[in-house]
Amino acid sequence: MKIALDVDGVLADVIKSWLSYSNTIRPKISKHEITDWEFWKKFQINRFDFYEELSSCWKNWYSIPPTEENLSTVTKNLSNLGQVDIVTAREKSTDSFVKNWLAHHNISYDNYVSVVDGPMKANLDYDIFIDDSPLNATKFLNHNKTVILYSQPWNEHMYDDRIHRITNLSEVEDKIH
Repeated sequence: MKIALDVDGVLADVIKSWLSYSNTIRPKISKHEITDWEFWKKFQINRFDFYEELSSCWKNWYSIPPTEENLSTVTKNLSNLGQVDIVTAREKSTDSFVKNWLAHHNISYDNYVSVVDGPMKANLDYDIFIDDSPLNATKFLNHNKTVILYSQPWNEHMYDDRIHRITNLSEVEDKIH
């Protein structure tokens, strides 16, 4: 079994780091107010500014918190289920920072795969996708892939019987058996 494991929003809570920065230059936003994937529209934030700021957060990778405790143990357990690859969509210049973050948190994985755009992940050869993006989840479903959606405020509106929703990674094993 081949498992694609996302980073931002699943392993790394990079939105917390972004909010720490954004809240110093804009009106304050809380994570729970980010109820849409394209939330920047609601808050009148330029999309390119958001992505540039998000990439800048990765330059300070050591300050990005994990989404949950014990990720090292949980990802090691996932590896017992099959091949686990980090499959992430990002600006190439941030790959080294992400790899440093993964090593720092002792995240177990077999391969690191970076694509330019999230929906491109659906074209990759994986049996299961663990992701937080509602756009990616839709694309995975359209490609008849198994989708495990890591619950975040921006994907709570996703309802589809084919989606397996989790609130922490330790629930993955129950969802795929």
